[in-house]
Formats: sequence, structure tokens, C-alpha cells
Amino acid sequence: MSTKVRRHKKHAGGHDEEGHADERWLVTYGDMLTVLMALFIVLFAMSQVDQNKFNALKASLSMAFGEPAVTFTAPGTAVSGDAGGGEDAFMDLSAAAPKEKGEAEKKAQEALNALDRAKASARAKNAAAEVEKFEEIKKKIQEALEKQNASDSVQFRIDERGLVVTVVTSSVVFGNNSADLLRDGKKIIDAIAPALRSETNKVEVDGHTNWLPVTSGPYPSNWELSTARASTVVRRLIAKDIPAARLNASGYADQRPLYADTDPRSVTLNRRVEVVVLSDLDSQTKALLPSAAGESGTTN
Repeated sequence: MSTKVRRHKKHAGGHDEEGHADERWLVTYGDMLTVLMALFIVLFAMSQVDQNKFNALKASLSMAFGEPAVTFTAPGTAVSGDAGGGEDAFMDLSAAAPKEKGEAEKKAQEALNALDRAKASARAKNAAAEVEKFEEIKKKIQEALEKQNASDSVQFRIDERGLVVTVVTSSVVFGNNSADLLRDGKKIIDAIAPALRSETNKVEVDGHTNWLPVTSGPYPSNWELSTARASTVVRRLIAKDIPAARLNASGYADQRPLYADTDPRSVTLNRRVEVVVLSDLDSQTKALLPSAAGESGTTN
């Protein structure tokens, strides 16, 4: 009887082992649920990403790598080329890169335009201040000329070079075909000198003649005559304590006339010496001087 009992227990034990084998699917099922739960947690976390921070990160990485085709996407989309979804589920940021680049270029251009406007405004202010300075010099020269009763022999204008003081070289200033200053000519130059002495601007003296050829005297042509007259004025200014380093003499003969040869005024008014108080501003600002002078009402 004991033998039967033992066989029964063995049979029962075998039956218990088979029962445990049938329940092993529960372990796999539990693992699968755990993985699914983790997946949904990750998806939920991704859906809560701050879009602004994500865009900032995207732009930063784009700039760091020279704006290549971006291979990651915003939350809720998949990487382009990944298997398992339709076209609507994917977003290749390489298509968005040109738009973002265009916006960046537009902002950069707007910044440059703003900078250009600021520079233009600064140049306009500097040009206006330079015109005011030239007006003060002009006023001093006019006052000195009035004391010498020589106001009618000098004209003023402002061009892109600076303040131009034009001395008409009539018989009162220079003799015919001569580069020697006459007595009244010396008075005019002496009246101009004090206003220049108190400034630091360089001064250019330009000699000009009319179209009539030189027929007598020591000068073979208008080139030598115009240069000699400019040099004479420079020497006179040096004698009145204007530093030689600030002065320059040039002759232009009849190549830069104020009036055409057909104009009756050309014979007398093209025959002149111009004392130019040169502006020390940059070329772009100096180009604004004539318009700034016009706006301030500057006249000859």
C-alpha cells in the first residue's frame, strides 16, 4: 500500500509542475505591460517639451554646424526617413532651414540698415557743425575786409572740399600777366590771414586764369602764371604767421572755369585765386557739406 501512495504523490507532483508551466505567460505579459507603460511615459514627457526652448536649441545647433539639414524634429513628429509612418508624420527640417535662414538674413539686413541710418545721422550732424565753423571763419574775414573796403573783391562758397574764399585777380590784386601782389592785393590777403591763423585746418591756394593766352611777361603760358600767383599768395600767408606745413599751392590755368568762355564774365571772373580752408572730415561727411550749407542758408 505504501507503494501505491508513493506513486500517487509522484503523479500529483508531476501534475503540479505542469500547472506552473501553463502560467509562465503571465511573466511575459507583465514585462510587456511594463515596457508599454515606460513608452507612454516617455511619449508624455516629450509632449510637454517647451516649444520655445526646443526652437532655441534647434537654432543654436543649426548655427554651430553651419546650418546643415537638421535631422531631429519637434515634439510629436518623427525623423525624416524613419520607417513606420506616413509623410504627414514626418518633418525634415532641411525644408525649414531656407526659411529660417531668410529670416535671419532679413534681421541682419534690418540691423545693417539701422546702423547705416545712425551713421548717416552722425555724418549729417558733423557736416552741420563743420558748416557752422566755416561760417565763423567767413564772418571774421568779412569783418576784416570791410575795414579795408575790399568786400567786393572776395566771394565765399562751401563745397565738398571746405570753405572756398575766392579772390578775383583783377588789376587791383595782380597786374596783367603778373604774379606780383599789388598794394590792394596785399591788403586783401592780409585781411584773410588772421581768421586762418586761429584754425588748424590745412589751406590750399589755387590759381586760375581766363582763356586768353599769355602774350607777354616772364610766363610762357597760363599754367606757369596761375601757379606763380598761387605761390605768391602762399608766401604772403606764411609771412603772416600761417605755418607752411598747412599750406599748399596749385595752378590750374583755364581748366576749371566758373563761367563758360562764351560768357562775357569769363574774362574777369575766371581770373582768380581761391583760398580753400580744407575740411578734415571723412570723405562721406565732406560730401554733405554743400547740402548742409544750403540748408543753413549760407550765401556768398
